[in-house]
Amino acid sequence: MAKKATHIAIYGKGGIGKSTTTSNISAALAVMGYRVIQVGCDPKSDSTSTLRNGDFLPTVLDTVREQSQLKIEDISKVGFAGVLCVEAGGPLPGVGCAGRGINSAITLLTEMKVFEEFKADIVLYDVLGDVVCGGFAVPIRNGLTNRIYVVSSQDFMAIYAANNLFKCVAKYANSGGALLGGVIGNNLYGSHAEELITDFTQKTNSAIIDFVPKSLVISQAELHGKTAVEAYPDSKEAQKYRDIAKKIISDETVTTPNPMDGLALRDWARGWGDKILKERTNAVFTI
Repeated sequence: MAKKATHIAIYGKGGIGKSTTTSNISAALAVMGYRVIQVGCDPKSDSTSTLRNGDFLPTVLDTVREQSQLKIEDISKVGFAGVLCVEAGGPLPGVGCAGRGINSAITLLTEMKVFEEFKADIVLYDVLGDVVCGGFAVPIRNGLTNRIYVVSSQDFMAIYAANNLFKCVAKYANSGGALLGGVIGNNLYGSHAEELITDFTQKTNSAIIDFVPKSLVISQAELHGKTAVEAYPDSKEAQKYRDIAKKIISDETVTTPNPMDGLALRDWARGWGDKILKERTNAVFTI
């Protein structure tokens, strides 16, 4: 009997670097010898572009609207190091719920036995995480994924989105929903970034997977339509993604997060704001 693939969902606020993180993890896993599928679950349909030299892929939903009989190659393309790339897509502009596209696309992939035919070891879902539409919660609530990871910077709105995702995980934790693997700190800058995110995870019964600083290397790779793992394999950034990939594939530890309520989160953020402001003020006077 064929081994069942591990299904991982990676969430995060729009613009936080979630797709960059997911694609680099996919690339790292593929270089390590794993058979990887990456499913973009954002209506922008740009999740897998850096795995395919910046090219965009026809989406599952667009292809379904145009063709009645589908083959795997109609809705997927092989990218860097053999990663099978799929973009779920969304409804026509101004029509329907974007989140429903995820459910429709994943149902089709399952019916077509894409995961089995490709003999995938790991399937990564890149999911928008700051939209309240229930469709985006499908990989959490339906038991589709083994676990989820959340990408966040130290910025308040990214933390706010992560906290909301924790609420979703906690809501479905007792009914077969996916649990939390941990938080990936991304696009970090400033002296307090890692400390702030670590404190957030401690307050919410979650865990840190690793930290990825803001980097021109990553930005430069994307300008060339590539992941850092492909474009700059010897860089410290590529090594960081390889480290994260190893942790994700080897550590199956999960938790049910304990999100903060709105007032507690705001008080926590203000506390950090006061601390950073005080330290900066003291530093100015010291100079």
